[in-house]
Amino acid sequence: MKRRDFLTTTAAMTTAASLSHSADAAAYAARKPTPKIAYGLVTYMWAAQWDLPTLIANCEKARALGVELRTTHKHGVEPSLTDKQRKDVRQRFADSEVTLVGIGSNERYDNPDPAVVKEAIEATKKFIVLSHDVGATGVKVKPDRFHDSVPRDKTIEQIGRSLNALGEFAAGYGQQIRLEVHGGCAELPTIKAIMDVADNDNVAVCWNSNAQDLQGEGLAHNFRLVRKRFGHTLHARPLNDPSYPYEKLLKLLIESDYAGCVMLEARKVPQDIVG
Repeated sequence: MKRRDFLTTTAAMTTAASLSHSADAAAYAARKPTPKIAYGLVTYMWAAQWDLPTLIANCEKARALGVELRTTHKHGVEPSLTDKQRKDVRQRFADSEVTLVGIGSNERYDNPDPAVVKEAIEATKKFIVLSHDVGATGVKVKPDRFHDSVPRDKTIEQIGRSLNALGEFAAGYGQQIRLEVHGGCAELPTIKAIMDVADNDNVAVCWNSNAQDLQGEGLAHNFRLVRKRFGHTLHARPLNDPSYPYEKLLKLLIESDYAGCVMLEARKVPQDIVG
């Protein structure tokens, strides 16, 4: 598919507010021979109240065929699941058209207290095992923020080293650690600095379509700072948001031959999510 044709398609995406309407353009692109970008959904917040059968059925209907399951939501895919329950989750997705792309944890590694960081690392390991058992390929984590009492470089080093330890652990389960560009660490030079420390090949960046992407030298520059470390997932807000240049982002993804899943992560819940 020519980039010109795909960009025409993405223009349609930016006028759509519902899950299936946003998927129309992605489905159109998927019928063409060359695009490698899939379309999916993060269960925050549009799917937060859906149990697993409802989630899968709605995603099939809307043709959002990749899912990142965020922890604490009604689908109930948590580390507390028994072996049988994990097999059941895996089978539900295997029997559907929907791919379970990953688990969205809320773990973070910025805290000045080493005991808190250790606890977060151990909790993340449980999500890694869960992701493996239910048939997903990675776990989303957060860097989070800086603290007044701690030099920024020390926090960056701490986060990066934590990610390296998790990347090594995750490799044994065939999982990817996906660092969401998030919170007080969301400026892309900061993410690059963290990833320079977190040099384990199994640690990746999950682009998050934040306002910070447009700061400094702009979207293209910030994109290129971390593009080589992109993982299999990328988060986007509703594509009709005029404050973010989604057509430019998609153009950068296509030009850099990105192969992964662009996943809708929307906050404001519309009346008709699926339609």
